[in-house]
Amino acid sequence: MDVNLETAERLIKAAEEQAEKVGQPMVVTVATEEGNLIAQHRMDDAWLASVSISRNKAYTAAALDMPTHELSEPSEPGNSLYGLQTTDENRIVIFGGGYPLEHEGDVVGAVGVSGGEVSQDREVAEAAVEAWETLVDEAAVAPE
Repeated sequence: MDVNLETAERLIKAAEEQAEKVGQPMVVTVATEEGNLIAQHRMDDAWLASVSISRNKAYTAAALDMPTHELSEPSEPGNSLYGLQTTDENRIVIFGGGYPLEHEGDVVGAVGVSGGEVSQDREVAEAAVEAWETLVDEAAVAPE
């Protein structure tokens, strides 16, 4: 199962619905397994800086096959990944809001959300991940 534009739009819709519930305009990005842009949407009044941050969160999650919040502690001074955020042309994000999208154990895409506090970004991104998991489950039971 691939992440295409139609799927990306559905994930963005789910994320934006959650952003409206938390009362925070967000920028939502969906990327390929290589971290390349599929779709991005900036809600009205979302911060301009969140455009690149959300894209980089999606890139990071895809490039490192992990949620971005899991990079925070290992990137602290004295830890093994200290300075990670300064690598890869400064595209690596080490705080929450980026998640890989997986299918059958493989990363097939990623989502990145920015615009609020990290906890809000994570909550909104998790809504997109839940929508992805629902799509995967539906595809698994769909008749061929």
